[in-house]
Amino acid sequence: ISNNFYKFGFLSKHMRKNITVLIASILFLIGCSTVPLTNRHQIKFIPSGTMTAMSFQQYDAFLKQNQVVKTGRDADMVRRVGGRIQKAVEQYFKDAGKPDYLKNYRWEFNLVKSDQVNAWCMPGGKVVVYTGLLPVAKDETGLAVVLGHEIAHAIADHGNERMSQQLLAKMGGMALSEAMKSKPQQTQKMWMGAFGAGAQYGILLPFSRTQESEADHLGLIFMAMAGYNPQKAISFWERMANMGGKKPPEFMSTHPSDQHRIEALKKIMPEAMKYYKKK
Repeated sequence: ISNNFYKFGFLSKHMRKNITVLIASILFLIGCSTVPLTNRHQIKFIPSGTMTAMSFQQYDAFLKQNQVVKTGRDADMVRRVGGRIQKAVEQYFKDAGKPDYLKNYRWEFNLVKSDQVNAWCMPGGKVVVYTGLLPVAKDETGLAVVLGHEIAHAIADHGNERMSQQLLAKMGGMALSEAMKSKPQQTQKMWMGAFGAGAQYGILLPFSRTQESEADHLGLIFMAMAGYNPQKAISFWERMANMGGKKPPEFMSTHPSDQHRIEALKKIMPEAMKYYKKK
């Protein structure tokens, strides 16, 4: 929107700055919504339909550009664990009286060959797990910790929130569709970075501590409902913390694992255990 104002040469730099601030304020008010399940206020002005369409397009492109592991024990495990988390999420929304919230989801769980210790989920349930994560996850429960956490980021619309913030900060509140037309490469990097796939694209947009806490909280509930012991999340994050060193894995760079997180997990563990039914 603001870019259209810049075409008028009679506007001073100060006036253009004020207009940009005004437009950003309007977009904030229009885009202010709440995170499902936690009711935290967040800014997101990208329509959900646009997010989903972009997700499907970028996900398909990513799979074509990378080596997907389609068969074998590990690929089967990713689909199996992903499927159980998917059913848990669907049951959660059904119990909450919001069965239509996931109506546009087209779940997909793919294992991609890469040494990156990483996994991510785009809007619409498009999930990628890198083979480099599996030795750290160790087993199905460890993988459930990661998938519950990453799917929670998508469910809470953290990607939309981060893309909206980036469009405001770097593109003056430009619409996503317009950004893709005028600055396709930069927008694609922002998009992939917003969902944790930024290591390959040269950009990583860090989640805020609030977003991380929400993903940890919801992720524990989702994995518990799927029949995985949420108490195992503690040992997983301890393993991640011990992988620090000079160059932390990609998953660590956007998902800080520290004593604060582990203590927070312990505090919400009693709530998560209420959902746990061993299958």
